[in-house]
Formats: sequence, C-alpha cells, structure tokens
Amino acid sequence: MTTSDFRVTIHMVASLDGFIARKDGSVDWLETSDEFASGDTLDPGFVEAFLKTIDCYVMGSRTYETALGFEQKGLGWAYGDKPIFVLTSRDLPRRGNTVEFYAGDLAQFVNERLRPRFHNAWFVGGGTVSGDCLRLGLADEVRYSILPILIGNGISFFESLDKDIALHLSEVKAYKSGMVALCYDVGRQHAEERASPNL
Repeated sequence: MTTSDFRVTIHMVASLDGFIARKDGSVDWLETSDEFASGDTLDPGFVEAFLKTIDCYVMGSRTYETALGFEQKGLGWAYGDKPIFVLTSRDLPRRGNTVEFYAGDLAQFVNERLRPRFHNAWFVGGGTVSGDCLRLGLADEVRYSILPILIGNGISFFESLDKDIALHLSEVKAYKSGMVALCYDVGRQHAEERASPNL
C-alpha cells in the first residue's frame, strides 16, 4: 500500500450549534424527533456496504467510554469487529482484542502505525482529537452529520484550531429524520503538509 492509497476521514454527529456532547459528556439529545418529508431514507443495505469501506476507527477516551456505555445499555457496539485505536494516557477497560490504546505523537501514529496498514481510517471523536487531526494536516475529508437540535453549550466538534482550515463542499444529503449530512474535502495545503517529512 502506498501513501496515496491512505485516507483519513473525520466524522462526527453534532447539534446545529456545533456541539458533540454536553459539558458533562452526555449525549441524551441524539434522539431527535424531527421529520423532513422530502428527505432521503437511510437504506440498511447502503449503510452496511458503506461501513465495510472503513478499515479502522480512531477516537479519544471520552468517545470510547460513551460507546462502552451504549453497549452496556443494550444498544450494541457501533464499530463491529474493526480495529479501534483509543488515543489516551488513561487506564481504561479494554473491550476485546480489537481495541488498542495509544499515547504519543498523533502525526507519528497516523503516518507510522495507520498509513502502512490501512486504506480508510475514520476519526470519530472527540473534539480535541478532531481538532488536532486538522491542525496537523492529517485529514483528507470531514463528514459532519447535523441533527435538528440546538443544545446551547457543550463540547465543540473541533478544538485547538490555531488557523483557518480551507474546505471544499463535496456532498450534501438531507434525511427524513431531519439530519443533514455534509462532506467536505480538506484544502490542498494540507495534502502538501501531509507529504512533508517534517511531520
């Protein structure tokens, strides 16, 4: 696999005002009840086929704990048997042999651990991880699923950005649930930064 084969996607479900969780980490607001009659329906077959294109998931400790909490409540494990990389220095319970913990340099992790092994890596939270991924020029695209709700305060989708990040809107879809899915390609300057040996 060559460098050009590798792709990093940042994906998050967030409120319209840009929060991925409340300040205490809760996501009780994810169950919205809007209806948009002319929207698309998420076909289970399409979703299943799409998920097969994802090779691994990367997340922060709070996102991992939220996923564990969903499973404990009987809501299932959202990531199947795909490899999971949790970026944390905390001592957390390990859910099976598909989960690995990593504490260290993010760019080195992506370029030396992920790039040689995978084709499509998805960063699925949280705000600090997503922000660092963009700030370091590691992301190829951002997928932002906006739910029809405002929560007023919480944990931002992106944190730690110290400069503008140019994006190109490549896809927009609205669903019957009221969710809007946006896909952005990250600006050309980040492709150049990813190729730089200084990373």
